[in-house]
Amino acid sequence: MADRDTSLLCHELLLRLAGRIPDESLWRYRDWLAGDAGDVVAVSLPKQLVRERIGLTDGDHRLLSEALLPMGADPAAVGAILPEESTPRRRHTFTAAAPGDDKGDSAALVLGATLRGRSDVGEVRDSWRRDTAASSSEPEQRVILVHTGGAPVELAGEIQRILRALGNHTPMVEVLPANIDPPDYHERARTASNLICTGSGELVGSN
Repeated sequence: MADRDTSLLCHELLLRLAGRIPDESLWRYRDWLAGDAGDVVAVSLPKQLVRERIGLTDGDHRLLSEALLPMGADPAAVGAILPEESTPRRRHTFTAAAPGDDKGDSAALVLGATLRGRSDVGEVRDSWRRDTAASSSEPEQRVILVHTGGAPVELAGEIQRILRALGNHTPMVEVLPANIDPPDYHERARTASNLICTGSGELVGSN
């Protein structure tokens, strides 16, 4: 269980971990958080960071402690997380151009129909992410960026469920609250993105 304050801190932490922990883990943590299972996130996330040797900056480590210790995280696991350099290495590049074999605007159409006109939603955008590692065979992945003045935890969970219903089993949904400065990952994704819709506007094409 998590109260509103710890849920929002945990949501911010997961934003800062986007692109740094596996996508399969990230969407699942957000799903648990939206489903009022923040205690599961608190137990699982620090152990994963230790196991996979994923480091955190001092600021991110403080955020993790503030978010997860009140929800039952193991202090020993939290203390064992490795330090990261002050500016984490950029692991991805972004482009507004969809892959040449991409057929599907169904996600853009459904998200537009669902989110336009909603007072808690600002811009909804998409970008395509590519792994910069020379050895990577990961295909380009679609990242959905949503600005909100409402409840980011619940909105992220809602959009993830929509995308999974459309066949995206590892949805990459980044819901950015108005009071948080977007991390570098999200700034770069937004710079190379397409507008899908706005909360109070008309649906526009994603390509």
